[in-house]
Amino acid sequence: MQPLSHLESFVRSAESGSFSAAARQLGLTPAAVSKNVARLEAGLGLRLFQRSTRKLTLTEGGEQLLQQISGALGTLADAVAGASEAGRQPAGTLKVSMGQAFGREYLVPLLGDFLARYPAILPDWHFDNRQVDLIGEGFDAAVGGGIQLTPGLVARELARVHVVAVAAPRYFGGKPAPTHPAELAGFDSIVRRSSPTGRLRTWTLRNPAGEEAAVEGRPRMILSDPEAMCRAAAMGLGIALVPMPFALPALQAGALARVLPGWYADAGPLSLYYPSKKLLPAKTRVFVEFVVEQFRAHGFAERMSGACKVPA
Repeated sequence: MQPLSHLESFVRSAESGSFSAAARQLGLTPAAVSKNVARLEAGLGLRLFQRSTRKLTLTEGGEQLLQQISGALGTLADAVAGASEAGRQPAGTLKVSMGQAFGREYLVPLLGDFLARYPAILPDWHFDNRQVDLIGEGFDAAVGGGIQLTPGLVARELARVHVVAVAAPRYFGGKPAPTHPAELAGFDSIVRRSSPTGRLRTWTLRNPAGEEAAVEGRPRMILSDPEAMCRAAAMGLGIALVPMPFALPALQAGALARVLPGWYADAGPLSLYYPSKKLLPAKTRVFVEFVVEQFRAHGFAERMSGACKVPA
């Protein structure tokens, strides 16, 4: 029978696509992981990977072995981890990825209560506006939107994020505010450039009655960061279409006001992502439960809704 360490090195390398990523997950060196896989191949008399300087590619035999053992190996590892954690307080380093502005505004304020409840957990939180490889980079969880659900990941939706039109309360200077998205064409628009694609973002707004209308503003400036767009709008430089997580603090402070209240665009779900293990490590499980509990208690999903006339 092959040693468990050899099989685990193979599975982690296959799932992450590299010995280095597998090594980070297992707490080993890349050389040790490579050696474990080589010994497994020698014991089986079968080549499992086609190796190159850039990536690992499973051979046909490697794909077949992965399908046969990955589930069973994961169940065994989870059972061992669950047994070792039974009766103990959740502990260990909790590596979580989150967006910079979103993390500062909505997750950092939860740290005090979380640490008071779980003092043996060490938060290692990464604030980065990029889509991380959750498994390959060794993250325990991630909070955000648009992360690809690769095999081994699950997403727990926290809210639907709506995009709304905002401007400084003084922006219209006593003039009538627009009552329909088509009227935005006569006003300066703060436009967002998508960082991943480089394209200008366009939106189609809808109201509770189901009516839809495309927004065609008069571009006054182009910014790639929604937080900067809110700042520019608060300065009275134009109307911005931004996701509610970024607009809400300024709306609550009175620095921004809704334009076209009730009209919004759906930007998709904001979710909590984590590995799809039957038995999550206790530190990850309690973090997921805590965030869901706190967001529900504070009515986060309702506050992200563009149908709300006045933010809570």
